[in-house]
Amino acid sequence: MKRFLTLFIITVLIVGLTACSVRNNAIQKEVTVWTLQMGDFSDYMYKIIREYEKEHPNLHIKWVDVPFSEGEKRTLAAVMTDNPPDLINLNPDFSALLAQKGTLEEINPESVADFNPEIVKALMYNDKLYSIPWYATSAVTIYNKDLFSKSGVIRLPKTYKELASVAEKIKANSGAYAYLPTITENDTMMKILNKYGITELAQLNSKESADVFNMFKTLYEKDLIPPETITMTHREALEQYMAGKIIFYQGGSNFLNMIRENAPSVYEQTDVMEQFRGPVGQYDLSVMNFVIPKRAKMKKEALDFCLYLTNAKNQLELAKMTNIIATNSETLKDRFYNDETDMMSKARSISAKQLNHIYPQMKQRRGQKEINTAVNSTIQSVLLNKQSTNYALDELVKSLSNFDE
Repeated sequence: MKRFLTLFIITVLIVGLTACSVRNNAIQKEVTVWTLQMGDFSDYMYKIIREYEKEHPNLHIKWVDVPFSEGEKRTLAAVMTDNPPDLINLNPDFSALLAQKGTLEEINPESVADFNPEIVKALMYNDKLYSIPWYATSAVTIYNKDLFSKSGVIRLPKTYKELASVAEKIKANSGAYAYLPTITENDTMMKILNKYGITELAQLNSKESADVFNMFKTLYEKDLIPPETITMTHREALEQYMAGKIIFYQGGSNFLNMIRENAPSVYEQTDVMEQFRGPVGQYDLSVMNFVIPKRAKMKKEALDFCLYLTNAKNQLELAKMTNIIATNSETLKDRFYNDETDMMSKARSISAKQLNHIYPQMKQRRGQKEINTAVNSTIQSVLLNKQSTNYALDELVKSLSNFDE
């Protein structure tokens, strides 16, 4: 009997160990996910990962958060190896570059049917989709009600042309500049040109483009925009707004908190409206997306987790923790994006509605940063009257000929 019990116990242990081994083998599938600068939201990310793994016990999500400054360099190195991450968080510009190099897996558009169609369309490269949108930002116009009332202008300007037409009256009556356009920072000028229907590099020396350059040149020569326009960043422009030196400031709704904390008296006189438009009528935005490297081992699983992370419920939760705008159509219908009871919610609602009017977008190309730099140098040259507008634009297009497709 004793021997029988001993054999029975040994048999149970062997069966148990075998079962554990089978279960351990079943969860050996690992999906590696890289995000950019999401460390502050680790509780959120780990909660979603735990919930997903609970529903998919054979999968393990390995999450790696990468600093913004290292994202592109590490991604470029990784996608060229035989073992890249399965899912990578990037911006659309760099995603387009990787798509051009043939290093990304094509995404079936039907997979993203739940997302804002305008954003999906904007992410297309050569009519193919290589990325899944995660979250977006769309600037609003923040303005000083008190200073505007002193300007004598009755109706709020909605377009760049309207703003330019009242800039002189605003300055004369209020003592403040209408605004400080940071047209030499990053892709600001390209986004403005896009609002005038310019989507191809060859159009940079068109009449529409020349009109935009000349509009800013006239404002600069007449001292209707600050001299610092040719060098200042959006953060420096915000300081000018908080000091009461400009009436209109275009930026993300998150800057409202900075105004409230650093210039409470200005905040009391602050309101928000839609960002300035051009004749085409669309708004600009910034998007963060996910891509799947072509050499990834777990493509199907990566896509499935990505769609789980970006579903309506999870996007809404992230939105309530941050100032981002969801890209999931169902999330955008939530009351959270349709409530205007205070200024922050009003700004959020405006931003969300702007996502429905973002097309046509400027086509992204390889070397987009170099293109932006060349455009910014050209506007500086025009404003400083170093070259005539038409000559400067002709030279610009010639210098960019190698970037066009």
